[in-house]
Amino acid sequence: MAEFTRRKKKVCMMCAGKDVDYKDVETLKKFTNEKGKIVPRRVTGTCALHQRHVSKQVKRARAIALMPYAR
Repeated sequence: MAEFTRRKKKVCMMCAGKDVDYKDVETLKKFTNEKGKIVPRRVTGTCALHQRHVSKQVKRARAIALMPYAR
């Protein structure tokens, strides 16, 4: 039988204490890919509550031209 290794579950960065704001563009870039799309939570490791918060903050940053809609 083939053995497999278990991956360590990613911990939500915001549940651990780091907050994300629309003015903090460098942190928001971690949640978008090179084309400017919002990365899904299975990749980033955020919980559902905070993924909704992140997407709202990214959309706010895009609306006031702090982040581009597409690159």
